Amino acid sequence: MFNTLTFPAISLPALALVFITSIWLLLGRDWRYLIAALSLQYVGAFLLVALSWPLEMAVVKVLTGWMAGAVLGVGVAIVPKTWQGEERFGSSGRLFRLLAAGLVTMVIISSALKITGWLPGVGLEVVLGSLTLIGNGLLNLGLTNHPFRVTLGLLTLLSGFEILYAALEVSALVAGLLAGVNLGLALVGAFLMVIPSMEATD
Repeated sequence: MFNTLTFPAISLPALALVFITSIWLLLGRDWRYLIAALSLQYVGAFLLVALSWPLEMAVVKVLTGWMAGAVLGVGVAIVPKTWQGEERFGSSGRLFRLLAAGLVTMVIISSALKITGWLPGVGLEVVLGSLTLIGNGLLNLGLTNHPFRVTLGLLTLLSGFEILYAALEVSALVAGLLAGVNLGLALVGAFLMVIPSMEATD
């Protein structure tokens, strides 16, 4: 485990990755950069999970995330015109999303210490990382109905839950089940993006 390392050595870079990538998933419009941000987000989640789980179990998190990102990338690459046509929010939309993310961040910071007190043995960095992903994942879900962005929001939300769960319990079975859920969400999201083009060719 990474428990023996100091807080800034692992936790601060992980929190920075989690925060920056979750914001980028809200603001970005190029699907290639969104997939890259998702991949980096899983690296941050892996580092936070590795604080509580053995390394070989934590690695499953990042590998599963990268596979989910690859599946989503293939789905969007098949129908890039559909994605571009439905992504219409401009600079004002980005500003609104940024302000909403700022409000979510303030709520997270104000409640993180209290939640840490409710969960003995769970570090502040784990709570901050988990709540950041859960909050911004829910925000992403509330601002769109596009299958690609909905899938990104669900994967972000699930990553936040996994970080918090990893700090509470070590279970190889649950790790495997959550990996299956991540891949299942990515497959469903890719299918929902591709199916309209398949119907149009019939």
